[in-house]
Amino acid sequence: MLPCSQRRGYFVNHQALASFIWSVADLLRGDYKQSEYGRVILPFTVLRRLDCVLEPTKAAVLNELQAKTAIGLNPEPFLLRAAKQGFYNTDPLDLSKLMGDQDNIRANLVRYVEGFSPAVRDIFEQFEFHAQIDRLAKTGLLYQVTERFTRIDLHPDKVDNAAMGLAFEELIRKFAEISNETAGEHFTPREVIRLMVNLLFVEDDDALTKPGIVRTIYDPTAGTGGMLSVAGEYLTEHNPQGHLTMFGQELNPESYAICKADMLIKGQPIENIVQGNTLSDDGHHGRTFDYMLSNPPFGVEWKKVEKQVRAEHEQKGYDGRFGPGLPRVSDGSLLFLMHLLSKMRPLNEGGCRFGIVLNGSPLFTGGAGSGESEIRRYVLENDLVEAIVALPTDMFYNTGISTYVWIISNRKPEARRGKVQLIDASSMWRKMRKSLGSKRKEMSDAQIATVTKLFGAFTEAQLATSFDADGREVARDVVIEGEPVPSAPEGGKVKLAPLSRIFPNSAFGYRTITVERPLRDEAGEIVLGQRGKAKGKKQPDSALRDTENVPLSEDVETYFAREVLPHAEDAWIDHDKTKVGYEIPFTRHFYVFEPPRSLAEIDADLEAVTDRIKGMLEGLAA
Repeated sequence: MLPCSQRRGYFVNHQALASFIWSVADLLRGDYKQSEYGRVILPFTVLRRLDCVLEPTKAAVLNELQAKTAIGLNPEPFLLRAAKQGFYNTDPLDLSKLMGDQDNIRANLVRYVEGFSPAVRDIFEQFEFHAQIDRLAKTGLLYQVTERFTRIDLHPDKVDNAAMGLAFEELIRKFAEISNETAGEHFTPREVIRLMVNLLFVEDDDALTKPGIVRTIYDPTAGTGGMLSVAGEYLTEHNPQGHLTMFGQELNPESYAICKADMLIKGQPIENIVQGNTLSDDGHHGRTFDYMLSNPPFGVEWKKVEKQVRAEHEQKGYDGRFGPGLPRVSDGSLLFLMHLLSKMRPLNEGGCRFGIVLNGSPLFTGGAGSGESEIRRYVLENDLVEAIVALPTDMFYNTGISTYVWIISNRKPEARRGKVQLIDASSMWRKMRKSLGSKRKEMSDAQIATVTKLFGAFTEAQLATSFDADGREVARDVVIEGEPVPSAPEGGKVKLAPLSRIFPNSAFGYRTITVERPLRDEAGEIVLGQRGKAKGKKQPDSALRDTENVPLSEDVETYFAREVLPHAEDAWIDHDKTKVGYEIPFTRHFYVFEPPRSLAEIDADLEAVTDRIKGMLEGLAA
């Protein structure tokens, strides 16, 4: 078996490389379930890559280890320097040498993995790689699998970090797609990430053009690292001399291992990827970032970390992460939103923009004064919401519900200040050839480009759908404000629906006023208070008490006189109970009223159906 450096590269692109690596699954079939293939293929791919990367400096590392150990020095800093990498391996073996001792392959492979520096060893521990080695040994497959990987040349001279990163992502995607039931836990659909990354970068000319510029990006629910990877690809594509330093945190051990391995393969500092629960144990305490992305779990309760979260909210207030308020325990997604708010780089240091995927509940759940409403109030009154984009349903692997991308920024351009853009992209999808779990739809590159353009232009727009004379859809056009609407086909029609709308922040605020009616005795007389502050005042009847939501843009007394007094002239407002609330009724702002058909049309249809039934009955009787 020739070492990596003496063999020729033979892969046309990263897909070909990923497919070749995944072909190892042929050996696993029968002994492993399909959904388990990745548990063998992913760690072995990492192992082979590291084996090839360290090959040129292997001898120097071993010499340095011997020399520094002999004189009683801590060898680690010297080993890192000798390896010329952020990691090393102190075992004399490598994968090629392992092949020479088939009888001891299990023990030697375990020893070789344990020879890596601690940060790399952690990756294999989280993969539970030793358990896979034991399982492969018991099924008699360990030597064959190791030998197959040893044949793959992953030396950096043949496969650079970018190509290796793309190939590894392709392997992650394959693993996610055949693990349908759990894919959503650690894998966000790539087109959703591309849309979010586009929206993050579209207004940052410096990042996209200045050579040598460095930016940081963070994902507190990193999963397998897909969001970080796509962001890195985007910046490299638009500014090859730019650099994006990636940070993340992930709870699931397997996803954490994959993410950390992916960062290692891409040449990112792996100490920036931390394991643990972001809400109860912030792995990047005190850090702030230029960009952030997150797809937190939808509708998952946070009871397990309630004690720590409540303590931070009550003891630290706005000096902690959860100052604005706490959502109900049944859904913790807004906790991740507040966590990201605390990680925003201050405006005087360049500011920050982040994107987060949320379900519909954070838009409107909770009345005035509730935790959810107070969180919405905080981001809107501080002018942090740039846009909210409604995605199509059935876009994610583990849920078919409606989802929304929130774009938050503390460095809004002048034109956006004091305003929020809502974009309804729920109709921008195409059907997938094959469903993956709950995912049945995807967004095309053209549809992603349309949403990006609408956001970048910060303009209102409509979707014009043209139908022919038979009612079949023939075209869809995006009509920017001020542009002419397409003409209807002959005998057909054009339907218009709002696609992008712009509102002042205050449009989502309201006051909840408490409307009281007087308590009356059996004779119908108003009951007056007999003591204290209530003495001589009308007493409210709690059974008749009601509330009204008055938009912030409207005077409360004017609203009360118009909407309440004509129906209850004895009513009054208890101003002490007035609360300010915020909600974003997204669907209401994009609702298009469809007038019912005329009675004449309905009668004509019924008559036609009746005639058809009569004809069928007459045919049977004949």
